[in-house]
Amino acid sequence: MRNFFFLFLFFSASSAFSQQYSLDDYLSENENLDKLVDSIFNNLSAHDRVSQLIMPAVGRLGSPEDSVKAWVEQKKIGGVLLLNGTTDQFSNWTNLFNGMNVENGALPFLYSADAEPSLVNRKLMGSRTVPKANQIKTQEQLEQTATIISEDLNKVGVNYNFAPVVDVAKNKTVGYRGFGSNPQNILPFSEEFIWTTQEHNIIATAKHFPGHGLVSGDTHKSLQVIDGDLKELEYYPPLIDAGVLSVMVAHIAIKNNKLFGTDGMPATLSETVVTQLLRDSLGFEGLIVTDALNMGGVIRFENVSVKAIDAGCDILLMPVNVSKSHAQLLKKYSEQQVFEEKVNSSCKRIIRMKICLGLIDP
Repeated sequence: MRNFFFLFLFFSASSAFSQQYSLDDYLSENENLDKLVDSIFNNLSAHDRVSQLIMPAVGRLGSPEDSVKAWVEQKKIGGVLLLNGTTDQFSNWTNLFNGMNVENGALPFLYSADAEPSLVNRKLMGSRTVPKANQIKTQEQLEQTATIISEDLNKVGVNYNFAPVVDVAKNKTVGYRGFGSNPQNILPFSEEFIWTTQEHNIIATAKHFPGHGLVSGDTHKSLQVIDGDLKELEYYPPLIDAGVLSVMVAHIAIKNNKLFGTDGMPATLSETVVTQLLRDSLGFEGLIVTDALNMGGVIRFENVSVKAIDAGCDILLMPVNVSKSHAQLLKKYSEQQVFEEKVNSSCKRIIRMKICLGLIDP
């Protein structure tokens, strides 16, 4: 019966013109939307609730297509990062997985991409050429760039952009990827990128929280450390106020900070950073996604999928072993009420976002 329920939901969402909700509704108080979220959530099994939180990658730098197809068939994931491919490949993947979800009676996916201005032309080959983020000089040029990127993502079925980078430009790994070559541009350019992206029915993501620009190394290779004050934190409250719908948390530890020290753990696994700082202190109500969980900055830690959800993250990006992560999450979900409540809250946020994207129609 559940399969027929989701088949109806998916087919009824086939026309973008029929949607009753938009991304503007996600952060609003709406009793009818709340009821719809609860109705869909209540029809999910524990297995399927956990699955919504897992997002592997497919593509040249992701998992093989056959592996992702198996996870889709087993209903173990709730979205896919499209990681390096051509526009035709991106379209083929979204069409393939959409069709499989219809057959399985599963919820539609969030499809993400690293479509930053500085990366999009090599991450999405065949997309229109745009200037790198650190080459953009004016608000008008920024809006044009964000529009081109968003239109190209719309064409291939991507609804979730892991951009903009709001880090300052001192770090060599992320500096050229953001607007921080002129610090005065970080906020207005990031806000414009977010607004333009979300106007095109794509989730924008501010990253890398709580700041990657002032650390010296590369979290792809090893855990980096912020020593003392969180100097880049100042950029996030205005972006949250501007309505950014997603924040990506970095694999960066914090030391010599009485309020937000992480005890040697990456921020992605720290409840102090994810829940107490980002969710509670800054009042962020959107989706919190980890940076890739196969990166050097986090991979040496054990049971990272469970720890990231325990910390307050909603989406696990690129866990090293999808099936193992799913099993670990499901086991703890059945054993601990507090963890169950965290998973349920994250699952409901994801469902709400999918409704507001028009993927699930009332």
